[in-house]
Amino acid sequence: MKTRIALMAAVAALATATLTPDAHAQDASVKVEFELGRSTGSVMLVLFASEADYNTNRPVRNAVIPADATTVSVTFEGLEPGSYAIKSFHDINGNGDMDTNPFGMPIEPYAFSNNALGNMGPASWSEARFTVEGDTVQTLILR
Repeated sequence: MKTRIALMAAVAALATATLTPDAHAQDASVKVEFELGRSTGSVMLVLFASEADYNTNRPVRNAVIPADATTVSVTFEGLEPGSYAIKSFHDINGNGDMDTNPFGMPIEPYAFSNNALGNMGPASWSEARFTVEGDTVQTLILR
C-alpha cells in the first residue's frame, strides 16, 4: 500500500515537474535504461535530488517513455553533480495509474534506482541513492 501511494504521488508530481535544466546546472547527466517484460504502455519515472524531496515526492526531473521495445531509456542532462534517486513504474495498460490489487499491492512492475527493493513500501533513500559525477548510467529491472 505504501509503495502504491508513494509511486502514485510521484507520478502526480509529473504534472508540476519540469524537464528543462536548471540555469545553474553543471555538465552531468544520468541515463536511465529499463529492461521491460512487455513492450506496451509506457514507463513513468521521477528523479529526486535529495532525501527530503524523495520522501515528499518533489522530483527535479521526470519522464514518460513509450514502452515500444523490451529495452527503453531516457537521459537527463544538465544535472548538478550530487546524489540522486529514481522511482518508476511500467504503466502496462497506459491508463496513467499504477494499478493495484484489492489489498493495495502494485500489480504493474516498478523499480527504484540501484534496483533497490522496498520492504512493505518504497525503497529507502539510502538504498536507492546513487552519485552523479559526469555521465552516469542506471539500468533498472522493473519487477
